[in-house]
Amino acid sequence: MPTVFDVAKKEQRAAEITALQDDAAFWKTRELASALTQELAELNRDISHIRDIEKNLTDQKELYEMAQSESDEQTLNDVANTLEQIDTTLKERERLIHFNGPHDTNNAIVTIQSGAGGTDAQDWAEMLERMYLRYAEKRGWKTILLDRMPGEEAGIKHSTFIVQGSHVFGILKSEHGVHRLVRLSPFNAKNLRQTSFARVEILPELKEKEIPAIDPKDLVIDTFRASGAGGQHVNKTSSAVRIHHLPTGIVTQSQSQRSQTQNKATAMSFLAAKLQILIEEQKVQEVKDLRGTHQQAAFGSQIRSYVLHPYTLVKDHRSNVETHNATAVLEGDLDAFVIY
Repeated sequence: MPTVFDVAKKEQRAAEITALQDDAAFWKTRELASALTQELAELNRDISHIRDIEKNLTDQKELYEMAQSESDEQTLNDVANTLEQIDTTLKERERLIHFNGPHDTNNAIVTIQSGAGGTDAQDWAEMLERMYLRYAEKRGWKTILLDRMPGEEAGIKHSTFIVQGSHVFGILKSEHGVHRLVRLSPFNAKNLRQTSFARVEILPELKEKEIPAIDPKDLVIDTFRASGAGGQHVNKTSSAVRIHHLPTGIVTQSQSQRSQTQNKATAMSFLAAKLQILIEEQKVQEVKDLRGTHQQAAFGSQIRSYVLHPYTLVKDHRSNVETHNATAVLEGDLDAFVIY
């Protein structure tokens, strides 16, 4: 009998792809082979995860029956705790099933940009960078730093990194927006209360078939000397690259890679992702206009406040979820806030 996870259907699809891989013709079309190989890896990961849960449930049932017959209260409590953890895992996987966005299964490109607030804002941007890196670590995701510019006194002006894992973009895309911090400034001689802002941008890492065509005539590509830490090439060669897309005004840049070629490729991948999202947002807006809806997307609006003085509170302004344990949130405990 099929369940919400439909493991049998996943196993059937995995068997179909495996059979295709045995055919020499499968590898002649590189793009299709790559897409199907990635699909197979995701299917096998899902199948293994669900089968492990099923086995765990069977084991817990046996433990429960044995503990109940022996009146073993400690084991009964352990079984109850384990079942609660399994229930949490199953609910999360149910949420993943409802991801139906065009890029929800993709990796994510995360960019953090300091905003108003000077050195405090740059420090705040670095705190957010640490928060998301910790969150990725806790979920078992891999992160790769692509571009990072430190501030003059402290913190960072901006940071860009890729987060790799299952459904990363679908999970993190709701973090896109402005994040506000209120605290006593460690950079003010009078230790005054300071409000700082930083912008978080979440883009999907596009798969080859998703990359939109970009006319080279629409691009202005500049090179400049990289700044900040990064090796001997920094400040000595013009390895950093900035790309300006004239029709849309979108500007992307990269300076942390070792060569100009690598930085150009990174900046182009950012540009492709931004253009694809722009295309999809325009299509959505066209549908809204046809339906008579003229609400603007809350792109870049303040989504969450982190107050560290005179009290501690982290509040999401969309879901109204809040907690007084700001320290845990800044250490990467974001599960209550990430909207699925």
